Amino acid sequence: MRRPPPLPVRDGLGPARVRVQGGLLVEEFQRRWGTGAKVVDGEVFCADGTVADDSTVLPPGAHVYLYRDLPDEVPVPFDMPVLHRDDDIVVVDKPHFLATMPRGSHVVQTALVRLRRELDLPELSPAHRLDRLTAGVLLFTARREVRGAYQTLFVRGEAAKTYVAHSSHAIDREFPLTVRNRLVKHRGSLQAVEEPGEPNAETVVEYLGEGMYRLTPRTGRTHQLRVHMAGLGIPITGDPLYPDVVDVPPGDFGAPLRLLAQALEFTDPISGELRRFTSGRTLAGE
Repeated sequence: MRRPPPLPVRDGLGPARVRVQGGLLVEEFQRRWGTGAKVVDGEVFCADGTVADDSTVLPPGAHVYLYRDLPDEVPVPFDMPVLHRDDDIVVVDKPHFLATMPRGSHVVQTALVRLRRELDLPELSPAHRLDRLTAGVLLFTARREVRGAYQTLFVRGEAAKTYVAHSSHAIDREFPLTVRNRLVKHRGSLQAVEEPGEPNAETVVEYLGEGMYRLTPRTGRTHQLRVHMAGLGIPITGDPLYPDVVDVPPGDFGAPLRLLAQALEFTDPISGELRRFTSGRTLAGE
């Protein structure tokens, strides 16, 4: 089991964990990032909690911890209502354009960091994820002790998720229908792709009328619903990745992806209670 990091969450952000190549640490930082200032200034910590300095030598594969320099980010100008909060979980209604957790250029403008700051819950952690462009019901654990129990619900597919989506395209098919295939998202690629092999992604698609669809995923692959809808010839309105990649400026919030995680239902692993949470958002008029 991985030991806790030697640095606490600070202003909603945990420390970055960096795997080193080995040797004199300050030289490695200079080689990889062009500066060893953080090492010299005592801002880098070894896994045992000791402060690294310009004489620190580490073996290959060792880890160090530091607080990252924050990128410039465009604020996401949408609220994130809390649907439920107790000692174990926090459930929110995530807006479009807000990432679930820090990744790449999205750090502070993420649901996790916002909530840690607003609710003063440094141990808050997502039990599952929604794409940055997808809105709707998102569950977080509030305490480290219960994190594994809730995350396991999603890993095992024991949490029932229902989405609604809009497409301006139409197809002559009988609904409901089930899409099953093998989806893979390769590192460095923006799009997930279908590949030959054993299916690992399954979605039930129902037509609700007026371009609206109910989507019930049986699995949780990256971009699964977006790929399946595009593959049927009914790409989700506002999708900048499927079927074609469209460059959208960071501050352009005018055309959200019309995909909403509408409901989440599961048997609580701690209390045994049946839980159901529903988004208050709607895709109408977007």
